[in-house]
Amino acid sequence: MADVTYYVALPFLQDDACEPTVGEPAECQNPTAAIRRAEALTRQLGVIGSIAFSRHGDPNIGEFSDAVVLRKFGNVPDDLSGL
Repeated sequence: MADVTYYVALPFLQDDACEPTVGEPAECQNPTAAIRRAEALTRQLGVIGSIAFSRHGDPNIGEFSDAVVLRKFGNVPDDLSGL
C-alpha cells in the first residue's frame, strides 16, 4: 500500500444565486504551504473564503481518509463533508 498525504488549498467563490461554490484546488508540498496558499487565495478577486486541508490514503486503489481541515479563512460553508 502506497499511502500518501496530500495538502490542498481550496478557494470558495459565489455563484449567480450567491451560494458558495468550490474553486480550483491547489496541491501544496506541506501543511504550512497549504495554509499560506489558502490565506493568499482569499485576497484574490471573487474569492469569498478558502480552506487548507489534508487527505491521507492510497491513490493506486482510490482509498482516502476523510479530509482534515487545517485552517479556514473568510466565508466557508459549514458542511465540508464533500471534500
